[in-house]
Amino acid sequence: MAGVKKYNREDLLDRAIELFRIQGFNGTSTAELVSELGVNRKSMYSEFGSKHDLFHSALERYNEIHLSRVIAPIEKHDADTNSIRVAFGGYASASSGWARGKGCLMCNTSVERGALSDESGMYVDAYYERLNKAFRQALFNGQRSGQIDATSDLDELAYFFTTALVGVAATIRGEATPEQVQAGCKIVTSVLDTHRPKQLYST
Repeated sequence: MAGVKKYNREDLLDRAIELFRIQGFNGTSTAELVSELGVNRKSMYSEFGSKHDLFHSALERYNEIHLSRVIAPIEKHDADTNSIRVAFGGYASASSGWARGKGCLMCNTSVERGALSDESGMYVDAYYERLNKAFRQALFNGQRSGQIDATSDLDELAYFFTTALVGVAATIRGEATPEQVQAGCKIVTSVLDTHRPKQLYST
């Protein structure tokens, strides 16, 4: 039947995500997108609009599906300091697996931000805000349950862990050795030990 789509939008976005994750927005040509997605240029533009629009749709899907899965430990309603350790442990494990040389699309986009549009920058801002919020809540839960000292500045800690996670993802993208990434994650999470309640940390 004429006019019936012969492709799945979500499948096309997942293919675009992988290409953008490896090459970045500016490093990916329209011709490469057409080839990778397996549709003609007219169909691609009809479905997504411009290359920018396709990129933003890819970022939205990545946030909804891929990023949500990776940072799930710290976004649970009952997340605490142990959840933060699990999240960084997941990144450490990924450094020798599927993420090596790819990293995180949102992290990669944040690094590329200076060469992107203001609208793309808004996705980066939302990414940082999402991580900060998740870490802040996990730290709050940890403080409430006695894992974090009452005098600790949770906002500063949340910013620190957000910055550290972005840095870890960037080193994975840069194909740092698994040993380097794992060591970094170990040191990052050791900060939690220095913020245990004083009477616990001194024992």
